[in-house]
Amino acid sequence: MSERRIVIMGAAGRDFHDFLVRYRDDESVRVVAFTATQIPGIDSRTFPAELAGPRYPEGIPIVPESRLLELIAEEKIDEVVFAYSDVSHEYVMHHAQSVIAAGADFTLLGAEPTMIMSTKPVISVCAVRTGVGKSGISRHLFKLLRERGIKAVDIRHPMPYRDLNAMAVERYASLEDLDRLGCTIEEREEYEPLIEEGAVVMAGVDYERILREAEKEADVIVWDGGNNDLPFFRSNLEIVALDPHRAGHERLYHPGEANFLRADILVINKADSADPEDIAALRAAALEHNPSALVIQTDSAIDVDESALAGKRVLVIEDGPTVTHGGMPYGAGAIAAKRAGAAELIDPRPFAVGSIKDTLDKFGHLTEILPAMGYSPEQLADLEATVQASDAEIVLVATPVDLSRLVELGKPAVRATYHIEERGTGIGFTQVLDMFSQKYGFTEVTDHRMRRKDVSGAAGRDGGARL
Repeated sequence: MSERRIVIMGAAGRDFHDFLVRYRDDESVRVVAFTATQIPGIDSRTFPAELAGPRYPEGIPIVPESRLLELIAEEKIDEVVFAYSDVSHEYVMHHAQSVIAAGADFTLLGAEPTMIMSTKPVISVCAVRTGVGKSGISRHLFKLLRERGIKAVDIRHPMPYRDLNAMAVERYASLEDLDRLGCTIEEREEYEPLIEEGAVVMAGVDYERILREAEKEADVIVWDGGNNDLPFFRSNLEIVALDPHRAGHERLYHPGEANFLRADILVINKADSADPEDIAALRAAALEHNPSALVIQTDSAIDVDESALAGKRVLVIEDGPTVTHGGMPYGAGAIAAKRAGAAELIDPRPFAVGSIKDTLDKFGHLTEILPAMGYSPEQLADLEATVQASDAEIVLVATPVDLSRLVELGKPAVRATYHIEERGTGIGFTQVLDMFSQKYGFTEVTDHRMRRKDVSGAAGRDGGARL
């Protein structure tokens, strides 16, 4: 039989993972190319032969998604696999129709066939959209686990924007590691706050190898999802964050809806800045579509020097992915500035240069905030020039990373940070982790570490995961 010729549509993350766990060693298929979108500068590379394996001695080309229909015709493609996230159902189906019209099959891989089994208990933290505040939940869990003497290693959803071979397996335990490995702003935003909490963070490209390395030092694995993707590991406890600022989106985006339906714990985050009617709508949706899930409500508390912002013309810099393909017109920074009584939130568009101008032209809803885009040194330079050119009196940096360490802002600046606070008197994360610890065999010992009993079948989702 001839090989089935495949193209994998991706954005430098799920696409590589699906290839490695599903297609690399399958002699019945030939992956002809990856296509790339969402992330600037990743569509002119090659997935290296060292990672692709002996069946691909020249590696696999990564090309712009705009070339997909050409590839189907020129390379006689049989099947196109869609492998990226935080896109609407309508967006996915329009791509499906184009592929089908061009003569190829269109495939969405399921969750279970692409998940790797761990020898350690796994807690996954995912979301229904980018920018829900999932990373704050991960930090909150890490602190609660640490208080119980349980060592968690945080494995982050991939962000392989640099050399893919060098990034195959990465371990970050200090800010110096971030500097030494030349991490982008996007990577730093995810890793730095966890490292400051004392966590070890692992990430990269080859998640089988990453998991095996993490298991050597972890009592519990925390899968720290990104871009509303599904977990890469079979999870004993699936936590999924919902956003009341985008109520209804939990059933409109791929694969966020699958996360919503799979969740053991649903977290309504940002409750302190949301409309009560939207919170009620999320509770009603959870009750209707995932009635066995436990619902926890949390605030995303913002810490900022409000006195520095009152009456000022403020340039707000927000987390890039949240406000670009995440679709949010504002983030924690804009909320904080308005609460503080800022005279004006500066429109960054008249001052934007280079790739930052291109980004603002593409995402026309960004009129009061500046996205922190820094996927390359050139883009970082464009961001710096844009900030310096603005006529703001003060810059509010609301990114998870201290941006002043990476660029010269050229203006007075303050930071806005945020943390999770639980609401209500019902079951919360404390009780959930107590039950999790009991279920998976952790018992107190004299050195203040929790030791795991030999509990048969503890790792992996086995139908008894719900607490």
